[in-house]
Amino acid sequence: MPVAGQIAGRLDRLGLTSRHVLITLICAFGFGFDLLEVALGNALSAVFSAPPSALPRGQLTLLLSSVYIGAIVGAPLIGWLADRYGRKPALAGILLFLALSSGLAGLSQDTRLLILLRGLSGLAIGAYPPVMIAYLTDILPPRYRGSLVLLAAGFASLAMPLALFLVRWLTPLAPLGLEAWRWGFLVGAAGAAVIGVLCALLPESPRWLAARGRREKALFLCEQLETSTTLLPAAPEAAEAAPQSVELSAAEVRKRSLLLAGLYFFAPWATVGFVLLSGAVLIEKGFRLSDTLLYVAVATFGPTIGSVLAAFVVDKVERRTALALCCGGMAVLAIVYALCGTPFWLMAVGTLFNILSAIYTPALVIYAAELFGTGRRARVTSSAWAINRLASALVPVLLLPVLHQQGVLAMFTIIAAALVISLLLVLVVGPKGLAGKAVS
Repeated sequence: MPVAGQIAGRLDRLGLTSRHVLITLICAFGFGFDLLEVALGNALSAVFSAPPSALPRGQLTLLLSSVYIGAIVGAPLIGWLADRYGRKPALAGILLFLALSSGLAGLSQDTRLLILLRGLSGLAIGAYPPVMIAYLTDILPPRYRGSLVLLAAGFASLAMPLALFLVRWLTPLAPLGLEAWRWGFLVGAAGAAVIGVLCALLPESPRWLAARGRREKALFLCEQLETSTTLLPAAPEAAEAAPQSVELSAAEVRKRSLLLAGLYFFAPWATVGFVLLSGAVLIEKGFRLSDTLLYVAVATFGPTIGSVLAAFVVDKVERRTALALCCGGMAVLAIVYALCGTPFWLMAVGTLFNILSAIYTPALVIYAAELFGTGRRARVTSSAWAINRLASALVPVLLLPVLHQQGVLAMFTIIAAALVISLLLVLVVGPKGLAGKAVS
């Protein structure tokens, strides 16, 4: 058997080991600081929508979009680097670069400089999720792959409410004369630097090493995983399981790539639009800034709740079915949220929406990673993710004017329509996925 197939088979026959858990935990911390940057975008949308810091609409739109503009370049570039030079250096480089750009953003004294630095942060933010999931897809056993990725996402999602509560708590205090949002960036920069160093110490993916012909190193790291403490057993059928063939025709590669491009384009109208603009929506509804930050922060606990609950069933439900259910549920909740006017229902519906969003996004990225083999996994999924970031950049540009001119319901109708289109794409075009099955 070729060494790549041998390594893949050995990895897929493993149970869950202590080393798997440690790798997942470090990746989750890195994802947390990635999501913290996204949450700070939500805080900025509220802070710079309200007096005395209100920005002109054009500047606010550019500030909110800049991080996603950077991601359009960063995601495919770093995805290509991850396939060519390895998952580990890509992950470490992303976080160390994010630490530098975020720290400088926290100290910036000019709006134009802040916009530029947010764009530079976007180079890293856009790349981290697909590269992380490509790495975990390479290395985790099939029986626990989806569950561990969702648990990592749920754990990481705690960074979002924590960041918003930190900003809200520090707003009246302004320690050392620095505004609260600046402290959010400085804390995120410090954390990203620490986890970036830890990522540099992670083992490289044996599956990737074998695909690149680095046999000895691949065998050595595979043996390390095999000899670490087993926490949960492999599936009984794993001993005979063979990696799924990825000898796809050129037509099938194009079809799957176009499917991912479509799903990734329509996803952020809901998953990013809701998170990024909910602060501006609540200001539009007449709530005070302090109350807005509280309601938004409470709702951002949804991703943690959703990810943890879904982790127990994600590998038992067909990926396509899970994605379709999330799309349908979010479409309904988007309209309900637009019609809500009381704090309780705003927080309740917002939390439910974020629960489904937290299931949908990692499930979609896992689904994407499973559709392609190791040799092209990072670059194809990262390139599709760049389309996601392009749409994310368009979200505030197109939705903020709708919010201000047509109202909350019109904006959320657009969000719901994007979700319905995604649902139809999944059901009509999408393959089933590889829930609980081996990948190549």
